[in-house]
Amino acid sequence: MAESTILLIVATIVNALVLSSMYILLALGFTFLFNIMGILNFAHGVIYMIGAYICFYMATVVGINQWLALLISVAVVGLFGIFMERFIFRPFFGNINSIIVVCIGLITVLVNAVAISQPYNVQVTPAFVQGILKVGIVSLSWQRIVFFLIGVSLLILVLLFINKTKQGLQMRAVAQDLEGAILQGINVHFVSALACVIACALAATAGSLMGSYLSLTPYMGNDIMIKVLEILVLGGIGSINGVLFAGLIVGTLDAVLPIWLSGTATQAIMMLIIIVILLFKPQGLFGKEVRA
Repeated sequence: MAESTILLIVATIVNALVLSSMYILLALGFTFLFNIMGILNFAHGVIYMIGAYICFYMATVVGINQWLALLISVAVVGLFGIFMERFIFRPFFGNINSIIVVCIGLITVLVNAVAISQPYNVQVTPAFVQGILKVGIVSLSWQRIVFFLIGVSLLILVLLFINKTKQGLQMRAVAQDLEGAILQGINVHFVSALACVIACALAATAGSLMGSYLSLTPYMGNDIMIKVLEILVLGGIGSINGVLFAGLIVGTLDAVLPIWLSGTATQAIMMLIIIVILLFKPQGLFGKEVRA
């Protein structure tokens, strides 16, 4: 096998792992809100974008360390999750149409605010990690390796939180039976707010890292929401296992297909693959089949 082929394969694998981990973080947060609050938060992509721009602003304009900028972004956007739960989701709980309209309004306001305030359309956050790891003939960016490790570590921590902590078990109880959880004395509003904080914090983390890995634009949330929806539909809406598996599929396709195809063709092929899978599994790979 030619040296160039080996390098291409390794680079593609690393790229697939990084993209998959970031996509899964976003889709996992989206799934939290759906399972616990019954909400399809279509503003999730714009939260990802805001997190990226806060990190960019703190690192380039304020001039602080990129890692500290990342933590500030996660904290600010996480607190914004409390605001969203209290003033955007809670007043319209159970009213799907109103929530969709409010989410669209939030997207419009935030995207235009960022577009007006930024002098350039495309920007890049400074690299979080410098240097190259060389293993034989293969050279790997330390930043990509670190981003993948961060993504995997966060996924493990979130899954441990859900399955091992009191608050996590309360979230599962609310997701499984809202009325039963209320009768057991669980504070549903607290659980919902916690879910929003976690979802927004994960989105801010992914956005901040991807702002350095790829680039920033005020409309980057639109593209990422398409990925999130692809993952949810493919894996099965509401299924955490589905998010993990479908996220890996979508991330891998996003890394592999552009080698041979243009961006538009890549998206078309991905949608075709998903449609074919859904023809055989309409409920998604891990979704529950609904019978009449």
